[in-house]
Amino acid sequence: METRFAALLGQYCLDLKPGQTVIIEAQTPALPLVEALVPAVLGCGAYPLVLLEYPSQARDFYQFGGEWLGRIPAARMALTENAEASLRIQSAENPLETASTDPTTLAAHQKAWRPLSQLRLKKRWCLTLYPTPGYAQQAGMSTAQFRSLVEHALYLDQPDPVAAWHELSAFQAALIERLTKVKEIRLEAPGTDLRLRVEGRTWINSDGKRNMPSGEVFTGPHEDTAEGEISFNLPSVVSGQRVEGVYLRFRQGKVLEARAERGDGYLQRMLDTDSGARFLGELGIGTNYGITRPSGIILYDEKIGGSVHLALGQSYPETGGTNPSAIHWDLVLDLRQGGRIWADGEVLQQDGKFRSL
Repeated sequence: METRFAALLGQYCLDLKPGQTVIIEAQTPALPLVEALVPAVLGCGAYPLVLLEYPSQARDFYQFGGEWLGRIPAARMALTENAEASLRIQSAENPLETASTDPTTLAAHQKAWRPLSQLRLKKRWCLTLYPTPGYAQQAGMSTAQFRSLVEHALYLDQPDPVAAWHELSAFQAALIERLTKVKEIRLEAPGTDLRLRVEGRTWINSDGKRNMPSGEVFTGPHEDTAEGEISFNLPSVVSGQRVEGVYLRFRQGKVLEARAERGDGYLQRMLDTDSGARFLGELGIGTNYGITRPSGIILYDEKIGGSVHLALGQSYPETGGTNPSAIHWDLVLDLRQGGRIWADGEVLQQDGKFRSL
């Protein structure tokens, strides 16, 4: 799997060219993929700059980092400034390694290091995940089962993965053509009735060039238009914190009421990160039907065909969104067991299945 995975990342996702430099960030459990990536990148004529961390390095950084938690090293900024592309490989040995870290510390660090994140987004970038035993355990699967899920989600099980991604891209382009004419999106499901204005905003075709796996279309809803309530029915692990059963109530775009069945303290602290954390930065619709079951991993769950997700915080400027924040936290609602997406009063999707476009 690793050789095909590396080829997909270098040739399709990053579209590397001769003479370019790509930063590859990973933890040691992803070494099999890194070992396949280096020759794949060099084969494109690009240079791989590998930044490898040991599994508990993030935990140690939060515990002993001191002033560096609030200060970006000049050398780290210089690397990103001088590289044409970056690839981050989520590869945690234990996804809950930083679970004991104070959420306030996490939020303050994210805010302080935001300029690095913004710089990365201005370049060619990609985020992916390597199937470690830790992620398999988090997903409630054997390692072999989780590797199989990854292969299906990335279309590595198909004769020509790149052709499969081009096919999905074409479907999403047709979906965007429909959505571009829409003024209002309404989400309806048990515990959910939420309206968002999207008129004039740009929908993005996320077809594996930024996230791998991908399979979504997304935009930035008008910041002051979210009205109603939403109950997210899929859990997530973010910054080592497990959060489940999130409920949000919006008025004029702002979260006025919020609670979580698990991880409520983390939710409340994230909402208090800054003034933009209580507003939405993204509305995304999942289209990847190769992902058949949730795993608790946002990168995968938000792409499930028949799901929708909203992100608290930072907008993507290319959508026309203007919400600034140090956080960008995706929360996922699975609509396959009973839910609708309405577009200007017409049903766009019912129980996870799209109506004809």
